[in-house]
Amino acid sequence: MAEGVVCVRERPDGKRSANGKEFDPERLFLPPDDDLAPNRPGETLRARLDGSGAAGPSGRARLALARLLGRRPVEDAWRRALAAEQCVGAALEGLAGGGWDVVHSIVLPGDAIVSHLLIGPGGVFGIASRPAGKARVRAGVSEVRTDRERHPQPYVREARHDAARASLVLSRGCGFLVRVRPVLVLVGARSVDVSPELDDVRVLEERDVPGLGAFGGVLHPDRSRRVHTVARNRRVWLWA
Repeated sequence: MAEGVVCVRERPDGKRSANGKEFDPERLFLPPDDDLAPNRPGETLRARLDGSGAAGPSGRARLALARLLGRRPVEDAWRRALAAEQCVGAALEGLAGGGWDVVHSIVLPGDAIVSHLLIGPGGVFGIASRPAGKARVRAGVSEVRTDRERHPQPYVREARHDAARASLVLSRGCGFLVRVRPVLVLVGARSVDVSPELDDVRVLEERDVPGLGAFGGVLHPDRSRRVHTVARNRRVWLWA
C-alpha cells in the first residue's frame, strides 16, 4: 500500500446489500470526522467566515469601516466565492438521481480547495467554482481575464493543477487509474469567451452544470462507488 493511504485497499470479498447492490465495507468504518460526504458546498469557506468573526457586531463594523476607506476585505471575497460554490453545488446535487455522487470542499495541502468532485457514469470531474461578478470573461490557456479586473486570475491553471493532484490521490487509493477532468465554472458572468487553444479544461457557466449529467460510458457503477469511497476519506487527501 502506498504511504499515506488509509483504508483504501481493494477488497476481494465485496458484500451486497439486501437489494443486491454491492457496497464497500470501508464506508461503514470511516470515522465521522474523516468522512467528507456530509460536507455542504463551500464548507471550508463557511468555516473561514465563522472563524473571522465577520458575522458578529464588531466584525460587521470592522468590515463597514474597511469598505468606507476603500479597502477590499478578504471576507467579501470569501462570501462571493461561497455564493458561487453554493450555486454550483446545488446544481450538482440535482444529478444524484442519475447515478452521480458529489463530494464538496476537499482541502488539499497548501490550502488549495477542490470545490466539488463529481463522480459517476461519465467519469470524475474536478470542478472549480469561481464568481465572475457580471463581468465579460475571457478564458485563456492558463488565466481568466475580465473587463472589471486589471489583473488576470490563474483559475484555469489552478483547475488543471488541482485535477491532476486529485487524479494521483484517487488512482493511488483505488488501485486503478482514475482520470479527473478539470472543469471551471464561472458563476454570474455576463458572457464567457473561451480560447480555442484551451482544450483540456472545460469552462462553463452555471446554467451549463446540469449538462455534465449527460455524460456516460466511462465508469462502471462498481468503480464509481469505489472512487466515491476513496474520495470521501479526508485522510487520503493529506498527501495530495
